[in-house]
Amino acid sequence: MDCLLFTQLVEDALKRLPRRFRQKLDNVVVLVEDYPERELQRKHTGLLLGLFHGVPKTHQSVFAMSMPSRIVLYQKNIEAVCSSESEISQQIETTLKHEIGHYFGMTEKDLRRRGY
Repeated sequence: MDCLLFTQLVEDALKRLPRRFRQKLDNVVVLVEDYPERELQRKHTGLLLGLFHGVPKTHQSVFAMSMPSRIVLYQKNIEAVCSSESEISQQIETTLKHEIGHYFGMTEKDLRRRGY
């Protein structure tokens, strides 16, 4: 799948998020990269589909400015675990929700309990 179509699927997934969550996504960007850096992948077990970089909203201070948080989705890894465009779209949505959960301060355990 070309990068433009994948990026459009990411934008569509963002638009489908409930408004109350979209409105609380402050100072965060969503990026698409082909693969994670090798060293980053080695730090994680399994195929890395996405990653949150930054300070969770629950730990941000109103007294200190911070760099934007980043959510990165890894296109080639997502495509590797899917067999159709509809599966890719669903996996993007699941991965995006998982990483947004980290942005809102949720742990891996919290997210797994919720199916993300």
